[in-house]
Amino acid sequence: QNDSVVAGGGAIEMELSKYLRDYSRTIPGKQQLLIGAYAKALEIIPRQLCDNAGFDATNILNKLRAKHAQVGP
Repeated sequence: QNDSVVAGGGAIEMELSKYLRDYSRTIPGKQQLLIGAYAKALEIIPRQLCDNAGFDATNILNKLRAKHAQVGP
């Protein structure tokens, strides 16, 4: 099984999710939770793409998060 990570569908959503997660850590209170929940919701698109392709979505999303963490803004 080939589970390599390439740019494509869901890349924008993963990058937005990363940005929002980072931003939410700078905000106190309930707003932090709301922004974090929105960030998590953006990851539904790449998760669904993984599921549709028959991959382990959790494994792929962890790889995607790691790749997005490596790349600077």
